[in-house]
Formats: sequence, C-alpha cells, structure tokens
Amino acid sequence: MTATIDLKDFVFDRVLDEDALAHTLAVLGTLPSPSAPFAPLRAILRFERTALSPTIASQLSSGILESTKQIGSTDIIYVICPATDVHIRKYTKQDVLMVHETPALYRSIVKPYILAFDPARIQWVQDILAGTAEASNILNASPDFLILPDMKWDTTNVSTLYLLALYTHSDVHCMRDLRKKPHLEMLKTLRRDASRVVQDKWGIDRGGVRMYIHYQPSYYHFHVHIVHTGHVGLHGMTVGQAHLLDDIISLLELDPDDGSSILERMTFTYGLGTEHGLYKPMAAAFAEVHDTD
Repeated sequence: MTATIDLKDFVFDRVLDEDALAHTLAVLGTLPSPSAPFAPLRAILRFERTALSPTIASQLSSGILESTKQIGSTDIIYVICPATDVHIRKYTKQDVLMVHETPALYRSIVKPYILAFDPARIQWVQDILAGTAEASNILNASPDFLILPDMKWDTTNVSTLYLLALYTHSDVHCMRDLRKKPHLEMLKTLRRDASRVVQDKWGIDRGGVRMYIHYQPSYYHFHVHIVHTGHVGLHGMTVGQAHLLDDIISLLELDPDDGSSILERMTFTYGLGTEHGLYKPMAAAFAEVHDTD
C-alpha cells in the first residue's frame, strides 16, 4: 500500500501470534482501501520492541530516575496491507514438525514446490534489483550482490543492525543450488564486502556480525542475512533454519571441482510450521519413513 496509512483507522480482528521472548505481536484486522474506502482491505500489524537506545543511560541521574516521564519509544510497527492468505499463514502461530529432507525428498517434493513459487511474491526483490525501489538505501553494489538495510531494522540502533544481501542473478533459488564453481568465490567476496560495509559505516569490527542463510527461506531468491552479534532472540536464528555463511563456504571448499555439490548430497533437518506450504507433503513423507522403521 503506497498511500499514507493512518493506524487510527485499523479495525482489529484477532491476534495471530505473540512472543514474549522476542517482544513481538502480530494482529489481523482491516484498513480502508485508498481507492474504495468502504471496501476495507485485510491488514496485518506486527509490533516489535527493539533494543533500548544507547543514549538512555545519559538520561538517568546517578542511576535513579527523577521522574516517570517517557524517555523514548522503542516500538516498531510493520504494516502488511493488503494481507493475503499467504501472509496470514506466515504470521499465525503454528506448531512445528522437525523433518529430515533427504536429497530424494528435495527432488520429489521441495524442488517442485520451489519452481511453482508465485513470482509475484518476489516482485519486491526484482524491483530492488532493477533500481526502481530502495535505490537510495543501497549500501554496496557489486555484480553479484546488493547490500541494503532489512525492513526489520530501524536503521538507528546499531546493536540491532540487520542488513540483507540480495543475489543479482537467478540461478540460485536456495542453499541447495550453491556450487563450488561459480559460487564459492562469490560468497567469499560477499563476506568480505559485508564486513567492510559494517566497519566503514558503523565501526563494527570483523566478527561483529552474523551472516547466515535460511533453509527453508521465506522466499526463493537467494539472499544472505547480516545481523549484529548482539541482536539475539530472532526467529530467523532458529537451529535448523539459519546456516552460517562461514560454514557454507567451508562445506563448498571441501567439494571436488567437478561432480555434485555436498549441499546436493546432504540431508537437512529443519522445522516446518503447520501453515507452511511444504508441511503436508513433508509430514506425510516423514510419517511414511517412520512407519517402515
């Protein structure tokens, strides 16, 4: 939605998810349509409590608050409107099943799912790569990657720094598509460029950020997350989902120059929520395997 949004017009429907540890809340409701005010659009509001500002200590007197006045807001609200059924499933609290994705299951279930992924869901990525969106926010551009702030970062608190590196080509949908040739050197260059960007712009020394790849990702255009090491408790850091870029580079270095990649040959274990598009076929395959044990 490109029009100005007035959250006073939001009509609450229900809570989708709340996480006390991550300090997040997602709710579903409606907002008026800019083109048809009497035909409301479904909308998701996601509230996030970020880290306290580093200047907050200077507003205290000898460690004692002199008044109860508000000393700063650390709330961020993301608005998703219009919210599709896919958005609603994504932000709804779900039970999680740990599945074991063998190379055979990848070929028979996961790869067809990826290839059938609706291109409209990554149009925002194509807009960034084409230079028609977020052009002023690009921090580093190379032939293989664009680095820019992620929408989950307020661009103010360095301790919660969150950047995104978007691959500029279309040959890699997910981590399993990575090969020693031609991708290993590209990943090493990304690691070096990202380290330089955070050092030059925010004074973060080498080792001060985590760089990781999601599997399964939320969208199938290859990208890498770059997050301050002090930013903890994110859903995206879940064991089984986040794979450190350093580890992926090390695995590819073990590959022979020719032949199938180790990432093709591995079995990956990860959690799938009940609303994920892969849940039903992977759960059925999981049950079938265990029925034969």
